[in-house]
Amino acid sequence: MTGRVRRPATVPPTSVSGNGVQALASSCRIATMSLNDSTIAARGDRLRPLRYLLRTPLLLLHIVVSLPIALLLIALPTARLRLRSGERVDHRTIRAWSTGLLRIFGFRLRRVGEPSREATLFVANHISWIDITLMHSQHAMGFVAKDEISRWPLIGWLASRAGTIYHRRGNDHSLRDVMEQMVARLRAGFAVGVFPEGGTGDGRVLRVFHARILQTAVDAGVPVQPVALRYGEHGDAQAIVAFAPGEPFVHNFLRLLGGPSRIAEVHFLEPLAPVAGGRRGMADLARARIIEALSA
Repeated sequence: MTGRVRRPATVPPTSVSGNGVQALASSCRIATMSLNDSTIAARGDRLRPLRYLLRTPLLLLHIVVSLPIALLLIALPTARLRLRSGERVDHRTIRAWSTGLLRIFGFRLRRVGEPSREATLFVANHISWIDITLMHSQHAMGFVAKDEISRWPLIGWLASRAGTIYHRRGNDHSLRDVMEQMVARLRAGFAVGVFPEGGTGDGRVLRVFHARILQTAVDAGVPVQPVALRYGEHGDAQAIVAFAPGEPFVHNFLRLLGGPSRIAEVHFLEPLAPVAGGRRGMADLARARIIEALSA
């Protein structure tokens, strides 16, 4: 088994404040930056300005109109009522809003397998900020994420509203507090999502999973479900969606906003039963299954 997944083919590459609108308006100039193997900017992506022209108004409409409606539905006393499908109103609202955002960015969603409907620890590979939105489009869950995400425009605010648990890297006290919150939520019957690589990757290599975070599933007595996130046909857009070295969030956000339409796949794989004292084996098995799905 290797941690190297299929290498992508070479492909060319909150509230709304005045500053946010200005940033979006200047996206055509900023977002032409790309990854090393993405030569689309050099060759000239003539459709990129047209995509900005179409998607920017849709994005603003989604934030200014759809977002307040979604927040109202989540805040109402009826939010915890269940639909005929058994899904809660607030969870369905989160999925619908996230799906809309992905479509505005040109992503066509494809799901393989089914998410567990019981309290579950979901573990996934991590490529970009959009991973959380992609998973929320399929199943509502509270995420564990790095503390800096809370300061990202729009995404950080939405993540906080969705119940994200923030972790300060390198802080053992913070990690203990995060794990205690995770166990409490899992025992209460809620789903929690984590990225056990400990950060975003380059889209090519799946790094070793940190096993300690999986101890929460053992302590709560809930299953672990591996999730493989893949962008493009057969994953050929993994490295394009990923952050370029040193690329800030806003640049990645705007670059994806103007990018071509592409597939976004979510593979829900066979859940793993919690094994006392076996968190390392669980982490390795979850990673192996994700690698297999990404390489298929």
